[in-house]
Amino acid sequence: MKKMLALVLLPFCAQAQVKWKNVDAQFAPLPQGVHVYYTNDSLDGKPNIAYYLEADLKNKALTFTADTTYQRRLTPTQYYEKNSKPLVVVNTSFFEYKNNSNLNIIMHDGKMVSYNLHTIAGKGKDTFTYYHPFYGALGISKKRNADIAWIYTDSSGKYPYAVQTAKDAIHDSISYLAKKNIPFAVKKWKMQTAVGGGPVLVQNGQVQVSNDAEMKFSGKAINDKHPRTCIGYTSDHKLIILAIEGRHAGKAEGATLTQQARLLKEIGCVEGLNLDGGGSSCLLVNGKETITPSEKGEQRPVPSVLIIKN
Repeated sequence: MKKMLALVLLPFCAQAQVKWKNVDAQFAPLPQGVHVYYTNDSLDGKPNIAYYLEADLKNKALTFTADTTYQRRLTPTQYYEKNSKPLVVVNTSFFEYKNNSNLNIIMHDGKMVSYNLHTIAGKGKDTFTYYHPFYGALGISKKRNADIAWIYTDSSGKYPYAVQTAKDAIHDSISYLAKKNIPFAVKKWKMQTAVGGGPVLVQNGQVQVSNDAEMKFSGKAINDKHPRTCIGYTSDHKLIILAIEGRHAGKAEGATLTQQARLLKEIGCVEGLNLDGGGSSCLLVNGKETITPSEKGEQRPVPSVLIIKN
């Protein structure tokens, strides 16, 4: 077993770190404690373009908040205009097209304004049963401390509930998950701002992708390369927002979940979370695009964003 484990880990350990270049001047003016970095170093031998933004959570001149819509979607640039041109706008939660609804938690000013979808109907031999996953989310408290946890939301409660380690989806014959039916301990998650997504990518400073527990991407999709948006934080209270360009053959081919997790770890994140990606991936700094969106260069309308105001 030890020999097999060594063989599995060897390719990962052998990967060289990408080099990042400070590009603050391209997005100026930037306040104290905010920086933007760029790389076009190849990612495991494939063309790559990525940017990450670093923001000091303890800088009281910065406000970290979220915005969402009801049964409609806006492009990141439209959110930028709607919110009086903030410093940073980035896409966040997954959504469904029919009603343009969020599928993940969003918290604004300490209140839940969007909720996780907790019920997935079983298939095949599990037709008459249901799975209830806990999805990853990143929250920022009133004291400006960040946390990534796995979240349970209920519109009847003021706060969501959280666990700090990944749990397998609850499997039962009940179509609605009530708190009383959760078979493990959960605690109130008192955050001022929060955005959901999944899966969690980095835990305790190590690459640990909780894709299976969160029932996010099936089959070999975890290894597919796509544009990516992800978020994390460092031990010295820096919020990290990473955007990876993709679906541009020969220029930027995107990243797998594991590759983006590795990038977050290399940057120094102690915890990291995947957000909606693909055509949704878009990071604006002072209204300027970092990566080029994958859908013919046009921004996809999304139902929620994370915002940093100066």
